[in-house]
Amino acid sequence: MKKITIAIDGHSSCGKSTMAKDLAREIGYVYIDSGAMYRAVTYFCLQHGLFTKDGVKKDELQAAMPNINISFHLNAEGRPETFLDGKCIEKEIRGMEVSSRVSLIATIGFVREAMVAMQQSMGKEKGIVMDGRDIGTTVFPNAELKIFVTASAEVRAQRRYDELKAKGETASYESILENVKERDRIDSGRAISPLRKADDAILLDNSAMTIPEQKAWLMEKFEETVNCNSPKYQ
Repeated sequence: MKKITIAIDGHSSCGKSTMAKDLAREIGYVYIDSGAMYRAVTYFCLQHGLFTKDGVKKDELQAAMPNINISFHLNAEGRPETFLDGKCIEKEIRGMEVSSRVSLIATIGFVREAMVAMQQSMGKEKGIVMDGRDIGTTVFPNAELKIFVTASAEVRAQRRYDELKAKGETASYESILENVKERDRIDSGRAISPLRKADDAILLDNSAMTIPEQKAWLMEKFEETVNCNSPKYQ
């Protein structure tokens, strides 16, 4: 069976990463979390004092970009974790400190250019599942299967709140909801690669869906795509 590229885009905290990871493991594909790459750059900026009260020290960040090494490695459970310069930063990049700044980093043109080039290189052999904001529109516009995931802001904020509490972290539902809405505004309104549904993407509103229901839905769409007789999938 010929391998394909699967692009999963959508709003923040709507479960894209969990869905993509599970699907990749189920079908034997490589999973790439593009959002984690922007979070890694955000974490780098925090560690090197590149944020100011007015934004980011762009000249210093641009000079550092060629030396920022982002990679993914499977942990003992078989799940991919994000590494920055050889150090696992998976936990660090999931906190609110990074979440509240990542959309700002993602609006910077030279950062997006570097990340897109890296993502396209990772996926050149196909057989990948990649999730993010612009995978089906910018990174892999010719992906055979494109999914656009959404859910209400309130549902997404509650999921994020529950996730942080489960990790033993202090969290405020109100501040998370505000962050979710602000990220939506920035992601959809940015000039470079704004968040939008590709014309040929399949919409999935998972506000009222369980994880098993999502898994079944995704597997159905995958099987429909790889079994399609259209020349696009040959």
